[in-house]
Amino acid sequence: MAEGGGSGGSGRGPPCPGAASAFRRWEQLRRRAATPWARGLLAVAAGLGLLYAVLRVPVRLRDGLAAATMFLSTLTPKFYFALTVTSSFISGLIFVFEWWHFRKYGTSFIEQVSVSHLRPLIGGAENSPPAPAAFSAGENETSRQNMPECKVWRNPLNLFRGAEYSRYMWVTGKEPLTYYDMNLSAQDHQTFFTCDTDVLRPSDTVMQKAWRERSPQARIKAAYQALELNNDCATAYVLLAEEEATTIVDAEKYFKQALKAGEMIYRKSQNCHSQSPQHEAQLRRDTNVLVYVKRRLAMCARKLGRIREAVKMMRDLMKEFPLLSMLNIHENLLEALLELQAYADVQAVLAKYDDISLPKSAAICYTAALLKARAVSERFSPETASKRGLSTAEINAVEAIHRAVEFNPHVPKYLLEMKSLVLPPEHILKRGDSEAVAYAFFHLQHWKRIEGALNLLHCTWEGTFRMIPYPLEKGHLFYPYPSCTETADRELLPTMLALLTHQFPELMVTFVKAMIVLMIPFLMFSEGFRKPMASRIWIPPGSTDWSWWMGCSV
Repeated sequence: MAEGGGSGGSGRGPPCPGAASAFRRWEQLRRRAATPWARGLLAVAAGLGLLYAVLRVPVRLRDGLAAATMFLSTLTPKFYFALTVTSSFISGLIFVFEWWHFRKYGTSFIEQVSVSHLRPLIGGAENSPPAPAAFSAGENETSRQNMPECKVWRNPLNLFRGAEYSRYMWVTGKEPLTYYDMNLSAQDHQTFFTCDTDVLRPSDTVMQKAWRERSPQARIKAAYQALELNNDCATAYVLLAEEEATTIVDAEKYFKQALKAGEMIYRKSQNCHSQSPQHEAQLRRDTNVLVYVKRRLAMCARKLGRIREAVKMMRDLMKEFPLLSMLNIHENLLEALLELQAYADVQAVLAKYDDISLPKSAAICYTAALLKARAVSERFSPETASKRGLSTAEINAVEAIHRAVEFNPHVPKYLLEMKSLVLPPEHILKRGDSEAVAYAFFHLQHWKRIEGALNLLHCTWEGTFRMIPYPLEKGHLFYPYPSCTETADRELLPTMLALLTHQFPELMVTFVKAMIVLMIPFLMFSEGFRKPMASRIWIPPGSTDWSWWMGCSV
């Protein structure tokens, strides 16, 4: 009784004999498997299994090849004929459908499917994933500031200092460019137009100092000194074309002289660029000068109305120097092709440069939206669309507009003339107000030319913010909208001018027109206005509320 009570009080029964014996056998087997001879036996067994697999696979392949050979030998010529006819018929259907889709929507169906559906599966995506939640708020802000959208870029369509910006200053007495913007241009000139070997040539040494001068008169004087030392100094002609020439015709003459001198120097640098690193740097500098001159000559032709000539020069330049895509010459080409209304050529350029791997711009995104809107804008009606719903083409156009607005939300107010335009700066901030001013200044006329395009933009652009209610924190197709743009734009755009123009557009229009009426009698006797009409400044017609007065110098 006592023993039974003790066992029951402990709560445990005797251990199971079967389990103990099984555990002992497992321990013995594990100890034996740890011996060297057991490991060797396992290795031999694994090797035999591998050898069997190696020998068995060729046998199966041989049997499969024999079966396939037998099957092919039984096929008749009728089968091959039917296969050829079927594949040709399917290829023809694909070709006809692709042609119909491109004619109707202005884009390739196959390319659209591959970009929209296949590339995200492969791994390429236009919108990078958001920062991990493990990062702190400070790290997120730092990474956002380092995004490429916050980088200041050279304006591809920047105006000429002497022939265009100076004319505005003569009329209003106000500087159209900020000191920060002009300082960035001076840094660009020193980077593009100078090198370490300039000390070996007196003319280039003078030009190296000229790019650092703050006064325009001092820069022009230094350019003439360089030409006295070397009549073939290309950079001296570039400076005179940009700053001394008061008309586009005069600027073109200087650039033609710069082209002649630049091509000669470029050929010499090509012959000796492999001799030393200094010669290689000189070739890089001479290449920059040549590309810059050819681009500005194409822009002169565009401003003087020789648009087809300008298009040819831009195409040749892009073909000759394909690695210099960071200069965004394709944006000049897009604007010229839109002026020619060569929309198929515009679509071809977009197909090459509106790529996931390439940086975007307002010109790329809004031109793509313009082409999509062109297909439906003429017949678009908000009332009709609300009743029957949007068609496929209208959905594509609206999505393209939403994509463009997400990239730069400042542009629509300029295109819809809810804000008055100012002269574009020489540098722009991607996705910022400065880029919007630069784009709308040149492209507003192209939107007005397509009937209903601005109406479609007016009806749909605000829908972007319903898709992205918090654009600073969350992006849809691009990075979240960078918070650094406001600060940088404040440095690029004239402070008082931009503030007054944005807040009181009608008042500023009245003020400028009154200033013109007062200043015209004095300007009529100035040297710039005594020159032929065809030689004066070019401003896109209808590009600003006050562009009528600048149009007199076309």
